[in-house]
Amino acid sequence: MKIVASIAIAILWTITALGQDLDTLRAEGYEALYNLDYQTARARFQKMIELAPDHPAGPQCMASSLWVQQLNRSWELKATLYSTGAITESKSQVDRKQADEFRKWIRQAKALSQARLRKDPRDVEALYFLGAAEGLEASWAGGVERKFMAAFRAGKESVEHHREVLKLAPDFRDAELTIGLMNYIIGSLPLPTKMLVATMGVRGSKKRGLETLQRVAAEGKWARDVARVLLVDLYKRETRWEDAAQVGRELAAKYPRNYLFKLQVADALTSQIVTLRKSKKPATAEEKELQEIFASLMRDKSFDASTRELVNVRWNIARHQLQ
Repeated sequence: MKIVASIAIAILWTITALGQDLDTLRAEGYEALYNLDYQTARARFQKMIELAPDHPAGPQCMASSLWVQQLNRSWELKATLYSTGAITESKSQVDRKQADEFRKWIRQAKALSQARLRKDPRDVEALYFLGAAEGLEASWAGGVERKFMAAFRAGKESVEHHREVLKLAPDFRDAELTIGLMNYIIGSLPLPTKMLVATMGVRGSKKRGLETLQRVAAEGKWARDVARVLLVDLYKRETRWEDAAQVGRELAAKYPRNYLFKLQVADALTSQIVTLRKSKKPATAEEKELQEIFASLMRDKSFDASTRELVNVRWNIARHQLQ
């Protein structure tokens, strides 16, 4: 009996230690990813795969790193993350090799999740990673490749799986990310399109979508920063410049090596200043902060030539908007 108990304790300790190791690598990987250090991020995610080859977390993180890098590359010229217009303009910049690698990791993440679900259909973690992989698949199809029907199908599947997660674990905030985003997207569609997707059982609300993403940004674990990045752009779409700038400040403070977050704040401040001036309200504080952001970026000696040029372009655009 003592031998059985000892074995059980050893197994439990091993599982716990493995989970902690994966969490540490995952945290380090995302820290690097949001600081634009893709090489370090993927090195951490690769270690996750080597440590737990049957776990979907590693492949899902690898796919996520490719998605973020592609979006950053595509939207860098406008310094506006997650912007539909920017994606449209840079469609031709999609790297075929990177796209193939992305699909490989998505297939692997889905296959590993589905294998676990065949053993236990109520495996919350497997359901979450399956939905997360489908959510990334939808984002890549719609945002990068402009394949909207494929994006809709994958997004719908992601939401369905994450709703199942919430039935089993109501406080699993990360699972609300795709639900909130889908709600906002469907709620933003023109009325005829909205009525069409409603016949497929899909409905949405911009208000509910934003509220859900705000909850994930405040209470989520791994999806917290993704929600914040999305909120910056959605707040700007809703002309909520002050909210966009505040969330951008939080991201810039947490990830100081990511100059794109600082440019996001500057972009929101510029629009906020224009709005304040039109309504004859003071904008002294916002103008000072805007100047300080660009002065700080221009003093940064770590930037390469293309980044310095980008900062100068964004500063000239801001000054032109404020003339």
